[in-house]
Amino acid sequence: MLSTTPRTRPGRMKERARTGREDLYAVLDAGLICHLGVVRSDGTPTVLPTCYGRIDETLYLHGSTGSPSLRGEGEVCVTVTHLDGIVLARSVFNHSVNYRSAMVYGRPRVVTDPEERLAGLRAITERLAPGQWDAVRLPTRKELAATAVVALSLAEASVKVRQGPPGDEEEDYALPVWAGVLPLRASWGEPEADPALPAGVDVPGHIASRAAPGR
Repeated sequence: MLSTTPRTRPGRMKERARTGREDLYAVLDAGLICHLGVVRSDGTPTVLPTCYGRIDETLYLHGSTGSPSLRGEGEVCVTVTHLDGIVLARSVFNHSVNYRSAMVYGRPRVVTDPEERLAGLRAITERLAPGQWDAVRLPTRKELAATAVVALSLAEASVKVRQGPPGDEEEDYALPVWAGVLPLRASWGEPEADPALPAGVDVPGHIASRAAPGR
C-alpha cells in the first residue's frame, strides 16, 4: 500500500486515488519522461522535464554535475502523467480527461557508489530503449565524472487515475449533443538513421521491434 502523508492524502476527486504500490509502478513503468519540481537556492520554483529509471523502490534521475537541481539539497516533487483521452460531455463544465498520474515527494540522494551509479544510468537508458545499454559503448571515466545521478525513494507517493465516459448532469442526458471519449494513443514511427551512419549498419532488433505494427 502507498503511504498516506499530508502531501499525498487526496483532497478533491478522492475516488480517483489509487492506493496500491503496483498502481504506482504501473504509471512509472509506462512513462518515458518525468517532470522534476525543485525550488532553487534563490527561491525560484523550477520544473524540469527529464528522463528517469526505476529499480524497485528507487527512482533514478541524471544530468550535468553543474546542475543545481541535482545536488540533493532540498525537497523535490517528481510527476509522471499519461493522457489517455479527452472526455467530451454535454456541458462545458463536465468536460474532463482520462489520465494516469503519479507524484513522488522526497529529498533526492546524490549517488556516489560507482556500481549504483552505473545501475541507475542503465535503468534510465533501458527505460527509454530496452536493450540499448548492452548494444552501445559504455560511459568513460570522464563522461561519468560529468554526470550527476540522484536517487529518490518512492516511499512518499500518490497515484490518481480517471477512466470512463463523461459524467453529465441528469437533465443534460436528453440534450442532442454528442458525448463520449476521444482516445489518445501514442505509437513509435520507423527508425530514422543518423546521416553519418556507415553503410551496412542495420537497425538492431531491439529498436526495430518497437517500430513494428501494433507497438
